Amino acid sequence: MSVRWNPWHGCRKISEGCRHCYVYRQDARHGLASDEVRRTAAFDLPVRRSRDGRFRIPARETVYTCFTSDFLVEEADPWRAEAWEMIRLRHDLRFFFITKRIDRLAAALPPDWGDGFEHVAVGCTVENQTEADRRLPLFLEAPLRHRIIIGAPLLGPLDLTPYLTAAIEEVSVGGESGSDARLCDYDWVRAIRDQCVTAHVPFRFHQTGARLLKEGRLYRIPRDRQHEQARKAGIDYLP
Repeated sequence: MSVRWNPWHGCRKISEGCRHCYVYRQDARHGLASDEVRRTAAFDLPVRRSRDGRFRIPARETVYTCFTSDFLVEEADPWRAEAWEMIRLRHDLRFFFITKRIDRLAAALPPDWGDGFEHVAVGCTVENQTEADRRLPLFLEAPLRHRIIIGAPLLGPLDLTPYLTAAIEEVSVGGESGSDARLCDYDWVRAIRDQCVTAHVPFRFHQTGARLLKEGRLYRIPRDRQHEQARKAGIDYLP
């Protein structure tokens, strides 16, 4: 079982991977402004208790954090210390967030962070080579216990070879979803997988995207089958 915790919602687009952001698409259906970052009613979800006094989220669950925003977005600076306090308290859970703002991590960490909280994993998103070369050196230098590279939405070929050190626990890639999705070439996916095999770094193909080019044929894949079809490719790698 896993839990989604969105302490705040909304974000600002900062790079090419944000162009067709799924949060913006979802909010547009309800007339909401996605670029307005706002604290949500679920802000205190990790520390909510049932009537018997037990935490509603039981121990050992994975909490996917801030998946309708960015945990490091500037507008959430006033709330982040309280969020860190809840994360610190629930050291019996595993928290995971992804970010395009790894350059802000140092300024956003709690004072007792040290080399990182053992129960917190961070994914750094890189959609193209430009962002990989800009973000990943910072990612490798950051004081983190658990690092995952997220190549999504994958918009071009990536050479991750310089960054596939023992500090990286996994590389996970996926295409772009939505009616305006840009193409994901299966050759890019396989090339990244080959890099991971050479470096003995786990690899996961988590989503095909809506438009997958494979062996010269363009596949249009419905949203509800994109994870399934990625799994069926059978190219995940675990050393």
